[in-house]
Amino acid sequence: MHDKLHEWAYLTAWRGIRLLPDNVADRLFRYGADRSFRRGGPRVDQLRRNLERVTGTDVDDAMLRTALRSYARYWKEAFRLPSMSDRAFAAAFEMNGFEPVAERARQGMGSIVALPHTGNWDLAGAWVAKQGHGITAVVERLKPEGVYRRFVEFRESLGMHVIPTDGSDTAPLALLGNRLQAGDVVALVADRDLSDSGIDVDFFNATASFPAGPAYLAVRHQVPLYTASIHYEDDRAVCHISGPVDTGQGRLRERMNHTTQQMADMFQKSIADHPTDWHMMQRFWTDQ
Repeated sequence: MHDKLHEWAYLTAWRGIRLLPDNVADRLFRYGADRSFRRGGPRVDQLRRNLERVTGTDVDDAMLRTALRSYARYWKEAFRLPSMSDRAFAAAFEMNGFEPVAERARQGMGSIVALPHTGNWDLAGAWVAKQGHGITAVVERLKPEGVYRRFVEFRESLGMHVIPTDGSDTAPLALLGNRLQAGDVVALVADRDLSDSGIDVDFFNATASFPAGPAYLAVRHQVPLYTASIHYEDDRAVCHISGPVDTGQGRLRERMNHTTQQMADMFQKSIADHPTDWHMMQRFWTDQ
């Protein structure tokens, strides 16, 4: 029964938030963020600790509140995105540096774009699909199953091809390799490892585990790996594509370690520039 209520709550939000005027939706999600700030709790405390590691200083209440409002803004935009008009979408998102990826896509060649949990990555994925390029994303198999299906339907409605992290007959990396060979842009949120096979990197002067997938795919399939930095500027999300990431020389594992550290360095710069738009509310570093 609890799982069904959880699913109904998400479904209500996905359908209901779209019907509200923009200013009403803004106030509603800002209220939710401020209420989370006042109530606190383990996730809010963890966000503060993560921001302190990033900034190297104590995080005051104003900064923490801003970070929670950024996270709430992501959800507001996600719920409203499927019904957003082209005009509203153009006003809400700005892409920079995508041309090398687009040129490969026009030639039927795939690329990898890795990004941290910053800004609104769904807006970026929807933008790529709107340009007529194939885009594939990975979706964590959430519980309850009904909520997971809603997330799959949501991203498919934006024009993305979706691959689950588990539950398929074919391994996700093999499926992603197939999509690269088909010429897709493979977008991977890659700043937190959810498996036992991650690669340790130095990240803000401490050890964190990053997923091996982006580096493996880039080296194994000989395709360029780019990174995306997304942050909020007033009334829009702004994305900057950088790269390609240097994939190094040597054996596969050596190249994967090198590539993942290079990717982490690029993530670190973008997060340091806009720390309150990094939506990391889980334990992240190995010493936490």
